[in-house]
Amino acid sequence: MKEASSNRIVVGLDIGTTKVCAVVATADDLNRVHILGVGVAESDGLNRGVVVNIDKTVTAVKEAIEEASRMAGVSVRNVIVGIAGDHVQSFQSRGVVTISNRDGEITESDVQRLLEDTTHVAMPADREILHVIPQEFIVDGQDGVADPVGMSGVRLEANVHIITGLVSAAKNIYRCVEKAGYQVADIVLEPLGSSFAVLHPDEKEVGVALIDIGGGTTDIAVFEDNTIRHTAVVAVAGNKVTDDIRKGLGVMRDQAEALKCEFGIAMVEMAPEEEIAIPGVGGRTEKRVGRSTLAQIIQPRLEEILEIASIEIKRSGFARHLSAGAVLTGGGSLIPGTAELAAQILGLEARIGRPMGLTAGLVQEVTDPKFATAVGLVLYGLRPEMIGSTPFRTDQIDTSNSSGGGDNIVEKIKKSMMGWFNEL
Repeated sequence: MKEASSNRIVVGLDIGTTKVCAVVATADDLNRVHILGVGVAESDGLNRGVVVNIDKTVTAVKEAIEEASRMAGVSVRNVIVGIAGDHVQSFQSRGVVTISNRDGEITESDVQRLLEDTTHVAMPADREILHVIPQEFIVDGQDGVADPVGMSGVRLEANVHIITGLVSAAKNIYRCVEKAGYQVADIVLEPLGSSFAVLHPDEKEVGVALIDIGGGTTDIAVFEDNTIRHTAVVAVAGNKVTDDIRKGLGVMRDQAEALKCEFGIAMVEMAPEEEIAIPGVGGRTEKRVGRSTLAQIIQPRLEEILEIASIEIKRSGFARHLSAGAVLTGGGSLIPGTAELAAQILGLEARIGRPMGLTAGLVQEVTDPKFATAVGLVLYGLRPEMIGSTPFRTDQIDTSNSSGGGDNIVEKIKKSMMGWFNEL
């Protein structure tokens, strides 16, 4: 087997609340993306996007990566992993530096100094920076500069979007991956990953909101002018819908999940006149209910999820700038009628986002919205210039110490960020 770190082969790992998904992909000389392998394992080691059981998560990670690597015929060593959870927070920051070159030309090292300056903000000791994404550069008071390198000036400023997360949450993700026998090459916010897979560049330019409804968390990202403007992660998602069905119909959790996936409708008025059999509990006889009854349980919870998303979109200050409307993805968006309900609640055009930009290999296998994050992670690995970086390398952070543990995790995150700065 050849190793997955060669020939631009990248592995994306989505450690979700209900499933762990691994995708192996490569790109040819024309930058066409080929999906080589896909692996999925059920997961119950996370709660609301955060690891709560190391051993269960390690088992699921192993199972998913082994399945994907077997299918692809490669030996996996490094993975790009997603992070989510309601601990994720974002804010805007601003930095300024002076240009000391004799000729006044702005260099990459000046940009690096500036981005480092924007991270000097008061932050609790238990939080760490995950991403620093430039919004715009300002040269001698002239704003709207996308790339200042090569320009002349004496004062360089930048507005950036900083995304932070709990150090302990990142530590536990590192620990799970390393206990499974792999190394974390990079850690990426999941809504950012999903956006690479399901959003069209035109949508990012004119303004769009991405709503990724997973099992434990709903991730929201707002884009305008080809830049991410706001991010949020909320802990109300598809599992709450399943819990409502379980309590409302008096069935087991796995039965409730099956009813949601097979017969669920997001809007009562769209439910057909049809009855479904509900298994009896404890030897009782089965009962029958109409699909409209099931929809009456599902619709209020989906409305709550979308209303929270609407609040986050308004908080971003870009609610009136979203000409492309909203794109819904993730497993929770698969319930029929979700896009129509979203259009009503958000007051925006809405569509279901499926992974795109793939040209060969197992394309059909990953066109489901529930694979959006994993596909987005490999697209980021193959084309990191999408957020302003240069081509991905598996040596971006020090992976020589494979023992894992907690002591070197924070340092790894810092080195990963410094590698990003150095390559910008």
